Amino acid sequence: MRLFGVVGWKNSGKTGLVERLVTEFAGRGLTVSTIKHAHHAVDVDQSGTDSFRHRAAGASQVLLASSTRWALMTELRGAEEPGLEALLAQLSPVDLVLVEGFKRAGHPKIEAHRGVTGQGLLADSDPTIRAVASDSVPATDRPVLHLDDTQAIADFIATEIGP
Repeated sequence: MRLFGVVGWKNSGKTGLVERLVTEFAGRGLTVSTIKHAHHAVDVDQSGTDSFRHRAAGASQVLLASSTRWALMTELRGAEEPGLEALLAQLSPVDLVLVEGFKRAGHPKIEAHRGVTGQGLLADSDPTIRAVASDSVPATDRPVLHLDDTQAIADFIATEIGP
C-alpha cells in the first residue's frame, strides 16, 4: 500500500486537508484508508452499550458488527502504544493510506500550516516532509502549495507516491 502523511501543529488544518484528500482521491477512483493519531485518550464506544460493557468487564478485544460496518476495538491495558507499521498491518489493502499525525515516523509527508498559529515549520527540521500546504507563504526550501488547493496537493502526492 502506498502511504503519505499529513502533519502540522494543532489547528493547522490537518484534519480538513485529510478529509478533502480522501474525497479527491476517491473521486479519482482510488481506494483510500486513513490512520489518525491522537495525543489524548479517545473512546469510540458509548458508555452503557453492550460493547462498552464487554470492554469494561476486561475483554482485550471487542469486535462490533452490523449490516453497515464493523469495528474492532483493542484495549492496550498498559501495553505500549503500537507503532505505525503495526497499525498498517491491521488495515485491508487499499491504493493509498493517508496518515494524520505520526510526525516522527519515516514515511513521506506534507505539512499543513496556517500563518495565524504563529508556529514555525516542522519541515525546517524534518526531511520526510516533502512540501508545505499553507494559507501564507512561509520561507522554506520545500514546495509550497495553497492549503485550500486540494487538487494541486493531491497532484503533488500522486506524483510523490507514483503509479
